[in-house]
Amino acid sequence: MTEISERAVVRRLNDRFGFGPAPGDLETGVEATVRRLLGPAKDAAAAAVPAPTGLEPPETVKKKDQDKDAKKAANKQRAAQERKLTIWWLDRMVVSRTATERLTWFWHGHFATSNQKVRNAAWMLAQNQTQRTVALGRFGDLAQAMIVDTAMIRWLDGQKNRKGSPNENLAREFMELFTLGIGHYQEADVAQGARSLTGWVLRKDAAAFERKRFDTGSKTVLGKTGDFDAKGFARLALAQPASAGFVIGRLWFRLVSATPPDAATVARLTTAYGVNRDVKSLLTAMVAEAAFKDPASSLVKEPVEWAVGLMRALRLRPSKLEEKEQTKLLAGLRGMGQLPYRPPSVGGWPAGSSWLTTSAGVTRLQLAQQLAKKADLSAVKDANAVAALLGVDGWSERTKTALAGLKDAAQLTAVAACAPEYVVSG
Repeated sequence: MTEISERAVVRRLNDRFGFGPAPGDLETGVEATVRRLLGPAKDAAAAAVPAPTGLEPPETVKKKDQDKDAKKAANKQRAAQERKLTIWWLDRMVVSRTATERLTWFWHGHFATSNQKVRNAAWMLAQNQTQRTVALGRFGDLAQAMIVDTAMIRWLDGQKNRKGSPNENLAREFMELFTLGIGHYQEADVAQGARSLTGWVLRKDAAAFERKRFDTGSKTVLGKTGDFDAKGFARLALAQPASAGFVIGRLWFRLVSATPPDAATVARLTTAYGVNRDVKSLLTAMVAEAAFKDPASSLVKEPVEWAVGLMRALRLRPSKLEEKEQTKLLAGLRGMGQLPYRPPSVGGWPAGSSWLTTSAGVTRLQLAQQLAKKADLSAVKDANAVAALLGVDGWSERTKTALAGLKDAAQLTAVAACAPEYVVSG
């Protein structure tokens, strides 16, 4: 099998386990890059970005007592809090130096939860922090945390699930989309699993367990019988033979290749994943696979990955942009179809060529132009200079032709950032 160059492997590592290379990152070797991304327990640069405060939701007013002005004011307050939360996370992504932030982004798409329904920035932040804390740890710990997470319970109607009146949403999606995949559970498992998830209610600050609403008694789930609760149900799903392969497949699809791994590869990765479901060990093993160095293992960058990588290359911080520029940044991400804290469904965002639509391309160019105008581009004189800025080794003849007539540094940089060599993680 033909392999990409060592420099290309380093770029791929920065793209897949980070948000693209920062200036100077491509001059480091593969082993040193892996150590930086997967070695540290804490990302000091990202941790230095203080978490937003003042995310308390508007006071709840009964519908019959709400007038139009009160509703408008409450919605405006929620929107401002979500905006603050989104800018904060984009800031963390831009400065991050380890794989933790990138994996937090992955888990946000895997355990997809949208503030469109949750309507509580504090709950979304709490979920985000939990995913970050366990991002490279044990998947079982993360899954057990998510099944009783306040935002997740609100998103999948867990608070409506009580003894005698089950709601099956969370039980079904937990097995289908989070741990096992379609075909590895039965409808009876959904019904019995829902009984295991009863008892959770939403308080003002967080979800709480009320035993009187919990369905006690024997339940048979995935072939096991007992008085299972939420975490017991999660353990049953994680213990299924299909779970390891499912999680490995999801990570592989987003971080390595759209071509599924063969049986031998899955077996090796399952061994690395281990009985502890260790995500860091799994990622380390993925890097060692031949497919990671295969030229065919290219992936289209998701809009957030592309935009964050561009801001990193241009040395721009979202929080340092003027308010109107922040608005344009968020509008650009929304226009490309991917805004943090707003996945379209519990299934998360699409991948691959789904991001290469004509409308997304127009929005991408507009956003690239906006960001390029805010950057110091004094060193950008020609196509070679912009390639060095963006971490691209070279341009195809077609791209060279497109860039040849551009003399304005901002326009040259914007067009280059929308070229296939940059939009695709090769």
